Amino acid sequence: MAQHHAEPGEGPALVPEGGSETSTGEAHGGEDLGVRERARSIVLRQLTASAKSRRQLEDKLADKDIPDDVAGEVLDRLEEVNLVDDRAFAAMFVRSRAETRRLSRSALRRELSHRGIIGEIAEQALDQRSDEDELRDAHELVRKKLPATLDPSDRKEYEKLTRRLVSMLGRKGYAPGLAFAVVKEELADLGSAGAGEERPDLDGADVWDTP
Repeated sequence: MAQHHAEPGEGPALVPEGGSETSTGEAHGGEDLGVRERARSIVLRQLTASAKSRRQLEDKLADKDIPDDVAGEVLDRLEEVNLVDDRAFAAMFVRSRAETRRLSRSALRRELSHRGIIGEIAEQALDQRSDEDELRDAHELVRKKLPATLDPSDRKEYEKLTRRLVSMLGRKGYAPGLAFAVVKEELADLGSAGAGEERPDLDGADVWDTP
C-alpha cells in the first residue's frame, strides 16, 4: 500500500477520533438543535398552563439549565409569532387581579415588576384602572368584612375594627388616607343602620378573613 510521506515542515494529518471533522460539526449542530427544541417545548408547556411574561419564561428556562443564548433565541422567535407578548400579558394580568383580588394600582405595579413588566408597558396596562375603580373596590372590600351590626358607643371595638379594616386595605395596596376615609364612611353607615334594622352579613364573609 502506498504511504503518504509528509513534506518537510508538514505536520501529520490529524483526524478526530471517532470520525471526520465534518461529522463532528454535524454532531454539535444536532446537539444545539436538540437544546433549542427542548427549550421550545418547555416554553410551550408553560404557556399552556397559564399566561407568562418573558421574564417568567426566562427564569423557568434558567431553572432547566438552558443556556442564555438559546433561551433568548427561542423566546425571540416566539415573540415574533406573538406567543410571547408582554404587552398582552400585562393587560390581562391587571384585569384579572383587579377583578379577583381588588388590588390597587400600586399593588398591581409591584406584581408586574416582579414579573419583569415595567415602564411604558406596565403603565399602559395600569391605565385600565381609574381612581373611581379603586374607590369602588375599596368600599366593596370593606363592606365584605363588616359585622352585621356595630354599636357606635363601643369605642374600643370601633377602633379595633377600624385598624383591622385599614390594615386589610393596606395589604391590597391602598393608600392610608384613602383607606381611613373609606373605613370611616362605611362604619358610619353601619352605625346608623344598626340603630334601625340589622345589616345582612354580605356574602357570609367572616369579619376577620385575611385577603
